[in-house]
Amino acid sequence: MEKQEIKSVPIQNNAEVQALFGNSDEFLKIIEDDFDVRVVLKSDSIAVLGDNQQHVNRVLSVLESLLYRIRKGERILTTDINYLIRASESEHDEPLDQSPVESIPVFSKRGVIRPKTSGQKRYVEAIKTNDLVFGIGPAGTGKTYLAMAMAVSALKTGQVSRIILTRPAVEAGERLGFLPGDIAAKVDPYLRPLYDALYDMMPPDSLDNYIERNIIEVAPIAFMRGRTLNNSFVVLDEAQNATIEQMKMFLTRLGFDSKAVVTGDITQTDLPTHKTSGLADAQDVLDGIKGIHFIYFSKIDVVRHELVQRIIEAYERNTPSPDVKDILAETKEPEG
Repeated sequence: MEKQEIKSVPIQNNAEVQALFGNSDEFLKIIEDDFDVRVVLKSDSIAVLGDNQQHVNRVLSVLESLLYRIRKGERILTTDINYLIRASESEHDEPLDQSPVESIPVFSKRGVIRPKTSGQKRYVEAIKTNDLVFGIGPAGTGKTYLAMAMAVSALKTGQVSRIILTRPAVEAGERLGFLPGDIAAKVDPYLRPLYDALYDMMPPDSLDNYIERNIIEVAPIAFMRGRTLNNSFVVLDEAQNATIEQMKMFLTRLGFDSKAVVTGDITQTDLPTHKTSGLADAQDVLDGIKGIHFIYFSKIDVVRHELVQRIIEAYERNTPSPDVKDILAETKEPEG
């Protein structure tokens, strides 16, 4: 039998223990089960006992990071526990990020909105300091939601006078012509996720008023043609489904005193096989241009149900991700 490792982290009061362990010790059970350790409460500290030194050290790191957040006034959720566990088990043996987490001054139905992962922190900071940001990565990493929260914040604080949210009207297995109704009814299913996020961040009456006055506009990307978007916060969602022509058209709409955020996942394009994703192309064309910043999310940044990360891992194992340049080489249309 291996020698048992014991490490401890100091605690300040019972309130910290309650926040750290969760209701009915639900957070504690997740940590103990994941790492096969025992966490023991002592008079002025929490001890971690286990046979695997690496596991004990990682649990200690998770507990320290959680206590740091608790002492900063953050409310701990299950998603925080799962993220820190994933981050501690990543192949990069780096200390967990404990830099201050600045909340976005926008409230959702679940409370204050703040970045929860290192990738999300970099993303929010990039949006603050750049006029054009690309957020690229898998589903569930908060790319669109955080961009929209930043847009709502910018509108409320007077940094911009309107918000424009757009998506390509392309989805897997369906096209607009097959849907019933007029053009508004046809495009509504494609834009509904954006409306849902907005209603999560703003009172319905206020949002409806903003939409009626065109202060907030939600529209397909085709509706951007021929416009100049001044003093606006513009979000292009699901950008992997934009063609090169649509992407160029969208990016050249940006006017004075405006910001744009482009989000997408280049591994999930629904374009026809002979069409190159405008997002993948922009990655190559715009790399290194001053004022444009690319943020890449990974499975560690997933903040949805923990199964989402497992699903992403399963697909990665069965479908190796090619280099972006390989994607471009395979999908570019022949010249001439």
